[in-house]
Amino acid sequence: MNPANPQHSLGRLLLTGAAGGLGRVLRPRLRARSSLLRVSDISAMDPAAAGEEVVQAALEDRAAVHCLLEGIDAVVHLGGLSTEHPFDAILQANIVGTYNVYEAARRHGVKRIVFASSNHVTGFYRQDQVIDANAPARPDGYYGLSKAFGEDLSRFYFDRYGIETVCLRIGSSFPEPKDRRMLATWLSYDDLERLVVASLTAPVVGHSIIFGMSDNTTTWWDNSLARHIGFRPQDSSEPFRAAREAAQPTLDRNDPAVLYQGGAFVRTGPFE
Repeated sequence: MNPANPQHSLGRLLLTGAAGGLGRVLRPRLRARSSLLRVSDISAMDPAAAGEEVVQAALEDRAAVHCLLEGIDAVVHLGGLSTEHPFDAILQANIVGTYNVYEAARRHGVKRIVFASSNHVTGFYRQDQVIDANAPARPDGYYGLSKAFGEDLSRFYFDRYGIETVCLRIGSSFPEPKDRRMLATWLSYDDLERLVVASLTAPVVGHSIIFGMSDNTTTWWDNSLARHIGFRPQDSSEPFRAAREAAQPTLDRNDPAVLYQGGAFVRTGPFE
């Protein structure tokens, strides 16, 4: 990036998935830190502000993705489907699309990618377990499976081509937790920004996996293996606990969404 100018320390940055919920949150925050922010999505986006380029493109379009990476220093890859869908849709947007991003990065010499993975890579661990990044993947659906593929793909591109990646297993990033499960998985927008910026600016990241969560009292994830990233969450779900517990005073222990970390994702589908 460009440490000589702290205001633009992220250099020339590509943000995919810029029309999505988290893309819209990060876009102005990353623009303020970048010498250029190129934003992309398959959907329409707000017009370019100063210091921005807006490119509408489908991730499965290999030629379009190749053009997206031209002249870029680093990528924040949020693009693709962010919920459970039939496999064919997941295949194109999340699997083929992520391959296209990494192959374009290789061709253009991009050396740092922040990949929006998901807690659904490990969604079939129980809520009475605490896991770290060395725990084997246990995806809870096609979406989680595609993110596990992305993590493996990024490791391959690091081992063979030296492209560093921080895989962010994002929990639940919303203005506030929506239910009792999110008391464990919540990631505030400010902590999301801290996590992405730390992932882009840490001197050496290699291939790293970090769970995207705030400093919550209840947690199922141990981030000790990612301390080298330098992420220090400053928010917590605890101020919302009383309201969330009052709204859900009892839980059905026979409900898979209560039993497993993936929540409702573990019982989505099958698709006909």
